[in-house]
Amino acid sequence: MLEIQDLTLIRNGRIILQNINLAVKAGEIYAILGPNGAGKSSLAYAIMGCSDYKPSSGKIIFNGEEITDLPIWQRAKLGITLTWQEPARFEGIPVKNYLLIGVKEKNHMEVKDALQSVLLDPKEYLERNVDKTLSGGERKRIELAAVYTMEPRLAIFDEPDSGIDLLALDRVMESIVDLRDSGATVILITHQAGVAKIADRAALIGAGHLIKKGTTQEIVDYFEKKCLVCPEFR
Repeated sequence: MLEIQDLTLIRNGRIILQNINLAVKAGEIYAILGPNGAGKSSLAYAIMGCSDYKPSSGKIIFNGEEITDLPIWQRAKLGITLTWQEPARFEGIPVKNYLLIGVKEKNHMEVKDALQSVLLDPKEYLERNVDKTLSGGERKRIELAAVYTMEPRLAIFDEPDSGIDLLALDRVMESIVDLRDSGATVILITHQAGVAKIADRAALIGAGHLIKKGTTQEIVDYFEKKCLVCPEFR
């Protein structure tokens, strides 16, 4: 479904990613594992087409079509979506309105189903605002519910560094598996080996380089036993 070919990303004169090559199959969870600052989120933003993350060289191919130069809105129309490391807050916007954005037929039942899929009670959350009154875990689960309503072909999930409790994280992981089982392909960006274990395959990124790719167990074992802190992050 997705091919990354020799992707290099340079921002503000600094090499963020260098010669990344990956292939993600349709219907799988593919984990991108690595320490904080390794370039994982930058890769996610490049795939999504975020501003200032256009590759300096290389190609991004989605379902056989090169999308390297496509703007973010065109990639969204192709069925690509991204959850952010820090979920957005929208002062004054109720959860139900936020979720309805992604519902093609504006079916309110789909919104309720999406909330229930992430174990949030619609009666409690539909009228609440997507703002600072929600915890990090609640906002991440609502963001994932929004992904459900979009019915994406490729969902890129960027795990938050903090602000989400273990119970919420467990539910988010279960929801990612459910999303895969419903037909979506998922790229899971994480710095935690335990989170990566839900993936079908995985790759390890460190200091902007692709260190290793293979089965999830191979990558997790390498990360936990052999991966050292890069000198620039010490």
